[in-house]
Amino acid sequence: MEVINAIGRRKSSVARIYLSEGSGKITINKKDLTEYFPSAILQYVVKQPLQLLDVVEKYDIKVNLDGGGYTGQSQALRLAIARALVKVNEEDKKALKVQGFLTRDSRAVERKKPGRPKARRRFQFSKR
Repeated sequence: MEVINAIGRRKSSVARIYLSEGSGKITINKKDLTEYFPSAILQYVVKQPLQLLDVVEKYDIKVNLDGGGYTGQSQALRLAIARALVKVNEEDKKALKVQGFLTRDSRAVERKKPGRPKARRRFQFSKR
């Protein structure tokens, strides 16, 4: 099997992954998964598509992660892994789509408007 690459985005995070056959090692920015994401919840989020298809120990994944915070990065990585798994085996698409792993979460921070302290917040009204 050749190396398969995919991209995932969430908020301002971008995850570029390279998936190849191996022993289940996930390397993010030249660090191990447990070192890059110390939180067990974020590690679980990243591994969700692999656990759903029961291929955790089958593929090695090399990741370039950029931008955003740790939650956005983990969700961008989950999307990229799901997209790469669909490229490997087209029949897995339905199972991943039902769980929502192939849907790009388009929510992002709303821009600040001029004349206001934040995007929607107004300055306090003063009657006198």
